[in-house]
Amino acid sequence: MTTVTSASPSPDLGPPNLGPMPVWDLSDLYTAPHAPEVARDLARAEREANALKEQCQGKLAEIAKDGDKLGLVIKTYEDLSDLMGKLASYAGLYYYANQADSDRAKFYGDTNEALTRIGTDLIFFELELNQIDESVLAAAVKAPKLSKYAPWLEDLRREKPFQLEERLERLFTEKGQTSRGAFSRLFNETMTTLRFPVAGEPESLTLEPTLNLLSSPDGARRKAGADALAKVFGDNVRLFTLITNTLAKDKEISDRWRGFKDVADSRHLANRVEAPVVDALVASVRAAYPRLSHRYYAMKARWLGTDRLNHWDRNAPLPDKPERVFTWKEAEQTVLSAYGQFAPEMAATAKQFFDKGWIDAPVREGKAQGAFSASTVPSVHPYVLMNYQGKPRDVMTLAHELGHGVHQMLAREQGALLAPTPLTLAETASVFGEMLTFRALLADTKDAREKKAMIAGKVEDMLNTVVRQIAFYSFERKVHEARRKGELTSDQLNQFWLEVQKESLGPAIDFKPGYEVFWTYIPHFINSPFYVYAYAYGDCLVNSLYGLYQEAHPGFVQKYFDLLKAGGSKHHSELLAPFGLDARDPEFWNKGLRVIERMIDELEAMEKAA
Repeated sequence: MTTVTSASPSPDLGPPNLGPMPVWDLSDLYTAPHAPEVARDLARAEREANALKEQCQGKLAEIAKDGDKLGLVIKTYEDLSDLMGKLASYAGLYYYANQADSDRAKFYGDTNEALTRIGTDLIFFELELNQIDESVLAAAVKAPKLSKYAPWLEDLRREKPFQLEERLERLFTEKGQTSRGAFSRLFNETMTTLRFPVAGEPESLTLEPTLNLLSSPDGARRKAGADALAKVFGDNVRLFTLITNTLAKDKEISDRWRGFKDVADSRHLANRVEAPVVDALVASVRAAYPRLSHRYYAMKARWLGTDRLNHWDRNAPLPDKPERVFTWKEAEQTVLSAYGQFAPEMAATAKQFFDKGWIDAPVREGKAQGAFSASTVPSVHPYVLMNYQGKPRDVMTLAHELGHGVHQMLAREQGALLAPTPLTLAETASVFGEMLTFRALLADTKDAREKKAMIAGKVEDMLNTVVRQIAFYSFERKVHEARRKGELTSDQLNQFWLEVQKESLGPAIDFKPGYEVFWTYIPHFINSPFYVYAYAYGDCLVNSLYGLYQEAHPGFVQKYFDLLKAGGSKHHSELLAPFGLDARDPEFWNKGLRVIERMIDELEAMEKAA
């Protein structure tokens, strides 16, 4: 496993003394972009796609009369999906490690282009499966070799009303390279190359360390970071406005051709969740704004000795908060210990990420921002990307992404078609793992001042996950609904942003000039429209699950692992039923929100007792 040591105080590398940190080893995918295996597998994928098309196009209805034979054909399609996913995963991870490298960008672009070309030859497959007569398919799925794929076929059936004929689907797929794919790449590469001149810093910073300044204990540094962000985002707002307009129009065209009525309908379909369920979530969270974010930020303003918080002080640490720095090794031990106390199997699965080089941890030039766990394909394993800087919040992020990784590892047995989890359930293990780690850290904290700071920090994380993400969803709705009527100006986008921020964060936040352009850097708006509500869904879901765990719900651990291992093979209603939970019930969401409310109550009690 390759490691690097953060021994320099350079702002691009984070604080010193974090110890050796891993850089991922991608050799379980491929050893190098020009390794012979890459060319071999690309050629194999093209050959097998052509063979599948030759053998099956126009014939699936006949093949379906023999369920076992159709099962073998779908297994061939699944294996090909795994192979193509392996190639796409390697190209993406290799590129995300240094998006500023032109050779990596070219390899990423060339690989995606080749895979798109191969994929267009397979478009017929799912379209034709959906043309099989219902009675024929119902009989076929009883066959042993096809029965496994029944949930996948059922999900596929849900897409039937929105599918186009093959020539149009091919056109949409091929044009995606020069429309959505191209503008998404333009956004990502632009964000990677932006530099932020922060007052007091010896050199300009990349985005990640600049955003990190907003949680600095030094108010002047927070303001300097916010000013630099506002200046650079403002200088580039015309480009981001163009990208947003183009992608929103691209989505409107696709939605119109496919017959989606609401701007978020395509995301709901992909998430395998019904619009009324999402509407219930959004309504519950918006109704809770005054009890949650408005109340908390008013209280935090008092702690900081002011009537209102400047927007750059929203994530400020509490006064005199102990600024503990966790080395990478301490972060590893903290997370694995918390996981192990819940279930040894969870810790053992997570430990592989550390031991086998499946994590890329340090901040460095050109690296993708944020953090994620890439599931790759079931035949390999996930990879985690971090930008670790030693803060307690970074430890929580590590726990979060490893939760994703554990979930992805446990679901691998479902195979390439059924392992992927809808976004609404994809946060289940990540947020749960984060909560386990938080509770473990809190239990080990004896100092009342530090305990208060930790609870406040967790409340802020939950507000960012629930309140902020629902506000983001509201912003996206405004943008996409307005874009259907015509092109949007930067001023309109800025106004939409301020409207939802003021509603969600409340009167205790003072939005100074410059904040209106902070919508520009949110990658989910560009790369995954309407993704954001899945975070709130996952957080409220996990709060409800964690409450059951604390109440010693019978067989909780086994039921929880069964949920994770199911991957995408079951509907959310089936997965939640063993716990007695129903996402269609507004009380389900209110139960999760009350977990946050009770933590704010606890902070208020601490304030009165002080």
